[in-house]
Amino acid sequence: MSFDGQSAAPQAAVDNSFFSILREAFVGTNRDFTAGPILPALVILAIPMILEMSMEALFAIVDTFFVAKLGAAPVAVVGLTESVLALIYAVGVGLSIGATATVARRVGEKDMEGAAKTATHAVYLGVIVSIVMGIIGVVFAPDIFRLLGAEQEVIDIGLPFMRTMYGTCGVIVFLFLLNGIFRGAGDAAMALRVLVVANGLNIILDPLLIFGVGFFPELGVTGAAVATVIGRAVGVAYAAWVLFGSSNRRLEIRREHWKFDPKLLSSLVGISGPAIIQFLVTTATWSVLVTIVAAFGSIAIAGYQIGLRVFIFLLLPVVGLANAAATLVGQNLGAGNPERAERSVWIAGGWAAGLLGVLGLGFILFSEAVVSVFTTDPQIAAYGSNCLRIVGYGYAFYGLAIVTEAAFNGAGDTWTPTFINLLVLWAFEIPLAWMLSKYYGWGPLGVFWAITISFSIWTVVAALWFKRGKWKLKTV
Repeated sequence: MSFDGQSAAPQAAVDNSFFSILREAFVGTNRDFTAGPILPALVILAIPMILEMSMEALFAIVDTFFVAKLGAAPVAVVGLTESVLALIYAVGVGLSIGATATVARRVGEKDMEGAAKTATHAVYLGVIVSIVMGIIGVVFAPDIFRLLGAEQEVIDIGLPFMRTMYGTCGVIVFLFLLNGIFRGAGDAAMALRVLVVANGLNIILDPLLIFGVGFFPELGVTGAAVATVIGRAVGVAYAAWVLFGSSNRRLEIRREHWKFDPKLLSSLVGISGPAIIQFLVTTATWSVLVTIVAAFGSIAIAGYQIGLRVFIFLLLPVVGLANAAATLVGQNLGAGNPERAERSVWIAGGWAAGLLGVLGLGFILFSEAVVSVFTTDPQIAAYGSNCLRIVGYGYAFYGLAIVTEAAFNGAGDTWTPTFINLLVLWAFEIPLAWMLSKYYGWGPLGVFWAITISFSIWTVVAALWFKRGKWKLKTV
């Protein structure tokens, strides 16, 4: 019997021992994810995806670490640029969702020709979007800085940094996009290797180009941008070589697959467009909540930022698990097995809720100890620990919410989570945060409670919607 109580006969020869599963997670696998036990499949896909999420978050952390040695203005340059790059990340994630959902569906159907054509047309779409965003970013970089309220000193030293990052935004888009293709094909280990290469180069080049070590030029804060772009570009080149130029174990892409198909490109736009909106709504929501907290002073915002960073960083394992569930949903829908797709989501959601439930209990019991790692200021620590403790009450809900959202996306039903985001986050969470914090006088605690209440409601709404099963009928 399999882990989920179903017969594993279709894959009787597959080794599901602990060490074999671990090896497949890191080395890669040829197993069929539409048959056999579900839990090993989730683990094989989730481990590299969890590490991949951590690797992606590492870019900004490394840049900030080295740039911090140059002073406050360079750090502001990195922070302001990253705040707007969040929009580019949203576009990259949205495009990758369209690629993952469509490639996974074709792989599940055993239509490898269709999967290969999807990969090439995802590249077409990525090129178009990258060119448009790159031009806008380079031309309007000074205006973006001014819109964010940057001082003239920050603008003067930051323009080369911002223009470098925005002008080469294609490497960000394609890092997400090509890895989305790998994930859809079930090759999550390859996506992880791409991020390891990109981050490794960034870590090495950052100090060399920022401080001018040896024969390297001293570029200051601009060196961080150049190092990051080179790292990401090499990662993209490596991914492209494996996907298009070498013997790929999952997808074989040939010259005829590049023949332009307007209908296929339109289908990808139809899936990716709502996904981009979906992530822009989420990103904008956090920005609005920060603005509400900021009205209560710098101490409140500092405590909130500490709590928020811990809260989001510890979500990364669940995001990886959710991405694994999305791949299983897409492939199993393609294989004509929607019941297995649904079981995959409930199993992943159960594990995610359990994991975050334990972490949430830790927030409730030990929030002061966690926050003390980041600050010794008692006032900042009080806000930070309150944020973690209140968020902890609903942390288990976040696990199921993230997995459910990814499941809709994996099915190609990107409009449903977009509508839920708009309904719960913009029509409910933001007004509730304002009302509790200002009208009822709860201060920043009102924002913290609004986050917990809203995500709990989001989970209930999404779970009920998911249970209706209309996503099973979605065609991509």
